Amino acid sequence: MKHTFYAIIVAGGSGKRINSLLPKQFLPIAGRPILMHTIEKFHKSNYQPKIILVLSAKDLNIWKQKIEEFDFKVPHSVVTGGKERFFSVKNGLETITAKNAIIAIHDAVRPLVSLNTINNCYKSAIAKGNAIASISSRDSIRVADTEKNIAIPRTKVYLVQTPQTFSYKQLEIAYKQEFSNDFTDDASVVEKAGFNIFLEEGDQFNMKITYEEDLILAEALIKNQFKSS
Repeated sequence: MKHTFYAIIVAGGSGKRINSLLPKQFLPIAGRPILMHTIEKFHKSNYQPKIILVLSAKDLNIWKQKIEEFDFKVPHSVVTGGKERFFSVKNGLETITAKNAIIAIHDAVRPLVSLNTINNCYKSAIAKGNAIASISSRDSIRVADTEKNIAIPRTKVYLVQTPQTFSYKQLEIAYKQEFSNDFTDDASVVEKAGFNIFLEEGDQFNMKITYEEDLILAEALIKNQFKSS
């Protein structure tokens, strides 16, 4: 079966933890908004996905202004998000009708994801039904409850990233479920629907920009990516 490819970029973040009035996806690194770097990564991937950007309704005008300011030309469609990530992704999915689609879902504020990871996630999702970017923990891990904590082998612990990439069939079934607070990411939604989750090697520097210091590190790393490309 010949597949079609999509990327849903979820951009519902605020600037609270980064001490900014401007939502963090619009903050600049290496001269342009974070969100533009993220969209371009998927546009440059081998699979050339159709890009669906999910934005809060209050941010639509900001994005329009940024597109004009930076003369941003990468083709994409824009969908209004929901109160929770679950509903934002669901809104993006509802614009896709291709039953043969392979769909990557990615955080807007992970602009450092490598093309290699994007390509591998698409490739693995074709073969297995899904592929979740993740990295093994470098640190010792302890799990705590109210009375005690115990060590667990770090070789069994993976830190989950995005993209999280799925077949249309899996997402169509998974997002018919009722929302649950247990849904921490797209993989947890799909897993709850009864599908096994498959991990794909991610990037050590595929960080989610959350705090002020993350901006400084991301700036240095993305400039280094420019030099290497």
